Amino acid sequence: MKIAITRLPEKAGSDQSLCQEFGHECLIVSPMQAQVYEDAVKAFVTAANEETYDCIFFTSALPARLIGPLLKTAARIIAIGPPQTAEYLAEEGISSETLPSHYSRDFVTYLGDWIVGKKIGIPPRADVPNPVLMDAINRAGGGQAGGEMRVYALEPTHAPLETGGDAEAILFTSANSYTYATYRKEGLLPLAIGEVTAERMRADGTEPVVVGNGTLMGTLAALNHYLEENGHMSADLHLDMPPAAASLRWTNHGARPVTRWPHGCVICWVCPVVTAGRWIRTSPVCFLSW
Repeated sequence: MKIAITRLPEKAGSDQSLCQEFGHECLIVSPMQAQVYEDAVKAFVTAANEETYDCIFFTSALPARLIGPLLKTAARIIAIGPPQTAEYLAEEGISSETLPSHYSRDFVTYLGDWIVGKKIGIPPRADVPNPVLMDAINRAGGGQAGGEMRVYALEPTHAPLETGGDAEAILFTSANSYTYATYRKEGLLPLAIGEVTAERMRADGTEPVVVGNGTLMGTLAALNHYLEENGHMSADLHLDMPPAAASLRWTNHGARPVTRWPHGCVICWVCPVVTAGRWIRTSPVCFLSW
């Protein structure tokens, strides 16, 4: 199946190869474009390299690409999952921890008591306020050195998405990517990368047929289960664990889980998880049964 993925080209990374491991191919389309604030980038880098921050939180991959090559600091570096953000930092020789969740709201929980009295730098953000995160840091006793310095904005292109004639699904990777999208709806399965995006879609009258766990990998796994349950599986679609998932299974599962779904299962890096070498077929959630 060809899937149109609403992603900035700068953030597409390994999307194509990951889709192929699940038996699909992807087409990167974007209803938004990044407008980088060069002065803000320089100001943040200067502050960071002067050791203004005790901790720096990268909330997406694009700021890691913008700032990583210039960063020289002893601060604790946290990268949001999935691992693409940490991978960009690693390319520049920067060691980072990966938040074992795909939502910035879990940042404070992850740091625990360590955050008290620490100066937290969260400037590598898009020009979108995040009062929930800021309030959580304040309540936990962490200081915001300069607050959120926004280094880029995501602006709508106002152009119809070129999904081609053979795309069969469209995956929205953020709530705003859905809001700003102009696309042909006929013949395209609507997919949401996570619950926040799904809520925005539902509010607009679009019910996603698949809702992922905040990662492309989890969404593709859930998509294959949806296709199998609805009789659309083919020999090219894989329920066996792909190599990328096998790697993440062992390297990330030991991290402290911070998010739980209503039925009590823990959101971890690979969802659904594997039992006896096979994806769990009964539910697109992690039962932690292996």
